[in-house]
Amino acid sequence: MSFKDFFGSKKTSYTLSGILALIVALLIFQAGMFVGYHKARFSYRMGDNFHRTFGERKGGPLGGFGRGDFPGGHGTIGKIIKIDLPTLVIEDRDNVEKIITIKDDTTVRHFRESVKTSDLKTDDYVVVIGTPNDSGQIEARLIRIVPPPLQPAQ
Repeated sequence: MSFKDFFGSKKTSYTLSGILALIVALLIFQAGMFVGYHKARFSYRMGDNFHRTFGERKGGPLGGFGRGDFPGGHGTIGKIIKIDLPTLVIEDRDNVEKIITIKDDTTVRHFRESVKTSDLKTDDYVVVIGTPNDSGQIEARLIRIVPPPLQPAQ
């Protein structure tokens, strides 16, 4: 049996197709395991840093459940109290300090115009949108400088 006859037979073709399909299925399975591991690792590490990131829960054993007192998941709103680029410390409305990490791809805007990270100043009010990292910090994707909140009438 020659090389051409061996690879030209239907039996060999079906066997090679089956092996190729098995390899593709195993690669897809491995990719799923990789993604699942990454998500589980993040979830586990985030649990260790949850209260440092999002503040202590208030209101008893249920943590104020049912009163709209949920922590922000992927960002914060507040006043810049410390700038040490590439990190910021933001004090939110509950006086919880949150550490923000600025990356090269972070967009900084003042209303509609883009500004540089060097334009951020202490006491600026900002809205930060990003993702929490393993250290309990928020990796900023967007920082928007906003006017300070209005003070309630006395």
